[in-house]
Amino acid sequence: MSKAKLLVVEDDPNLGDILQEYLTMKGYETTLCRDGEEGWVKFKKDKYNLAVLDIMMPKKDGFTLGKEIKKVQEDLPIIYLTAKNLKEDIIEGLKIGADDYLTKPFSMEELLLRIGAILRRTQKSTDVQALKVYNFGEFELHYDEQYIKGPSGNTKLTSKENELLRLLASEMNKLVNRSHALKQIWGDDSYFNARSMDVYLSKIRKILKDDPKVQIITIHGEGFKMVVTE
Repeated sequence: MSKAKLLVVEDDPNLGDILQEYLTMKGYETTLCRDGEEGWVKFKKDKYNLAVLDIMMPKKDGFTLGKEIKKVQEDLPIIYLTAKNLKEDIIEGLKIGADDYLTKPFSMEELLLRIGAILRRTQKSTDVQALKVYNFGEFELHYDEQYIKGPSGNTKLTSKENELLRLLASEMNKLVNRSHALKQIWGDDSYFNARSMDVYLSKIRKILKDDPKVQIITIHGEGFKMVVTE
């Protein structure tokens, strides 16, 4: 099996060197960049499995770089690093589609565990055999092509929207446990991932509003279910 390729963009020279050395030692092919512009150049030249981006950087900050990356490769997992534990930063990261978020100082072991969990989840999502089309109400989820067809036409889905909809559709009219969904799609049920899932569920509900017979209802303390009425 080939090594997973990581793009690490960190302007702190000491931390950057430590990250590159540690992750390389742990078996990852690691490319280190010192600022956002260099990170963007490297991203365009090669194919990566995951990116680790510092937020506060010269020339181009991590959020700007993350947005540009997602426009080109929407399914590339991103872990953000920050010196600030601010709610605003976390929300901004969620909007961009962050997969995880670490506040400095952090342990290398914790970063390694989170990288491993994300890569296992993304690999699993490509390996699991799934139906090609799921039907519910007036919608068709085309899982392989990653879009949903509805009364208003076709809507392209992000990888997480696609996985969430597949899970809900495969358990139609049944309770989907919140923790189970988080572990299956995000790799763990941390607070950050739970907030991220809520954002994606909100987006999915907006897509489904075209058919009032299809609703996602929340069962507090347990989970949620896709309810489809005749």
